[in-house]
Amino acid sequence: MLAGMERPNILVIAGHDPSGGAGIQADIESAAANGVHAANVITLLTCQDTANVYGVSPVAATFFQQCLDTAQADMTFAAIKTGVIADPDQVERIAQLARAAPAVPLVVDPVLRAAGGGNLADDAVGMAVREQLFPLADMITPNAGEARLLCQGETDIDRCGAQLSAYGCDVLITGGDDDTAEVVNRLYRAGDCVRSDRWPRLSGTFHGSGCTLASAIAAQLARGHDPETALYAAQAYTHRTLEQAFTAGRGQAIPARWVAPI
Repeated sequence: MLAGMERPNILVIAGHDPSGGAGIQADIESAAANGVHAANVITLLTCQDTANVYGVSPVAATFFQQCLDTAQADMTFAAIKTGVIADPDQVERIAQLARAAPAVPLVVDPVLRAAGGGNLADDAVGMAVREQLFPLADMITPNAGEARLLCQGETDIDRCGAQLSAYGCDVLITGGDDDTAEVVNRLYRAGDCVRSDRWPRLSGTFHGSGCTLASAIAAQLARGHDPETALYAAQAYTHRTLEQAFTAGRGQAIPARWVAPI
């Protein structure tokens, strides 16, 4: 390898989206733009387009574990990021990986459902992610709807943030799916809202914005930035990708993840 060419590695554990808008492709593109290399382990295959999810096919447990083991044996990871997870067994295997590497930042994007309404994970998966991965995570990134589901229907976002941060992780609740004049992303730590970032609400809807943001956060952490710096840089990058989003199919626009981070 030529001097100066080495990049930090992150491990992304998430699903595959054939449209290229969300899932592993979004993670890889976001990671690359933010200066890291994304190795990936697939949790499930999906049948989806830019409008909705129509079916899922989980990766077999033994093969999933083999992929995790092979990745860890070959590479050193500076951060781990998770997206959609197929079943509680996968959650336990990911938790084992995280417990074995406590110094490696873990970013959990708790993908519970597709933006178009199709289900990506059932309640048992959401419960397992909440109880097993949140206590191990450095940061979780639910949108407002996911935060309410994780808090069993609690509608007040501040109370959701307090409940979720009680697991010991930083909680970024994003406001892209709320009906507000601005997008307000709130960071909760130890029960309190410690930061609010406001971004102009853009017209239209976007496919893969949550994957883009969570992977950017993981990339910035992998590069050694503190959580506050990583969080702002990842948000600013994601907003720029949405400003330049493009239409690839009949559904939601796809973030332009090739834009350079600030």
